[in-house]
Amino acid sequence: MNTAKRLIPLIGASIALMALFRILVPGFLNPENLVDLVQQISVNAIIAFGMTFCILIGGIDLSVGAVLAVVGTTAVYVLGYGEAETQSLFRFFLAVGAGLVVAALFGAFNGVCAARTKMPPFIITLATMMVARGAALRFNQGRPISIPAHETLFLGLGNGRIAGVLPVPVLVMLVILVISAVLLHRTRFGQHLYGIGGNREAARFTGIAVGRAEITVYILCALFTGIAGIIATSQLYSAEPASGAGFELNAIAAAVVGGTSFTGGIGSIPGTFIGAVIIGTLDKGLNQAGVHFSYQYILKGLVILTAVYFDVRRKKT
Repeated sequence: MNTAKRLIPLIGASIALMALFRILVPGFLNPENLVDLVQQISVNAIIAFGMTFCILIGGIDLSVGAVLAVVGTTAVYVLGYGEAETQSLFRFFLAVGAGLVVAALFGAFNGVCAARTKMPPFIITLATMMVARGAALRFNQGRPISIPAHETLFLGLGNGRIAGVLPVPVLVMLVILVISAVLLHRTRFGQHLYGIGGNREAARFTGIAVGRAEITVYILCALFTGIAGIIATSQLYSAEPASGAGFELNAIAAAVVGGTSFTGGIGSIPGTFIGAVIIGTLDKGLNQAGVHFSYQYILKGLVILTAVYFDVRRKKT
């Protein structure tokens, strides 16, 4: 089954879900509510794009939520260093750059460990998650670090709108969506990832640098997480050391619901985007419908379980 055919049932499911919440929640499909929905989806979608690369090669990254937190605390710490009272373009780029460098370092560590030590990515990234969370909590003794009100450039990353209509996080998400789709579906690197996920040993025998590709994938995933972390921190108006908890589950859910196979070798960026839309619609719709959060977890779990079940069934046929 090609990518286009895989997307048809996903698109149908997302439309059906929105139609359901249109009945349950008056005004759910109002333009402003839809814009707000897409803005809420953007952070998870950006992380999920990176997660798709990881799962595609048979890996996983459980550290993304904690890395998001440490990126945010790093960026805001650099932004407010010296208690400056005026906005500085240099300090803005330095803060964003510092956050992304920290993210890349965590990604490189995950990738090198996975490629060179042959330890399971699940264990490696679980350990990295703990380290990153501890580092985030170490900043300012675990207390939130407020973003100075004059840092409008940084605050605009999460709260600004282009021409007063398009939220900046949505624009960033769309740019990363295009970059990810081109990288995965239109380059030799993307073909190599499918080959590695399909049969790692066969890929190695055909001359694919499996280790190098694996390291690149984890760095890419971490960088996407870093971008999402800066946006999420901006939206909160502060760096919260405990932020990002559970984000890895939402990202995995978006990728899996979007058709990425846990066994590797199958998946697409458009599918992951639709998966993020489905997960985001579930979250927002259930919240607005007044469904207790405990039932929200149950329903989301059932959705993931159903997606994995159909993936297994598809592979058997």
